[in-house]
Amino acid sequence: MHVTVDLAKCQDHGQCAIAAPAVFTLNDDGKLEYDGNPDDSERAYVEDAADVCPAQAIVIED
Repeated sequence: MHVTVDLAKCQDHGQCAIAAPAVFTLNDDGKLEYDGNPDDSERAYVEDAADVCPAQAIVIED
């Protein structure tokens, strides 16, 4: 699984970090950091994160 976040769309709401904290985090400046190649065991959480993203900035590819 490969995850991409369109950082031009991302508004750093942090909903992804709540849904999939092992993959998405907000740094000390409140900016998103993420693992672009998470383990497949995180798939359900990443899919939830993509669903709850207000900006729809998360893309999941196999």
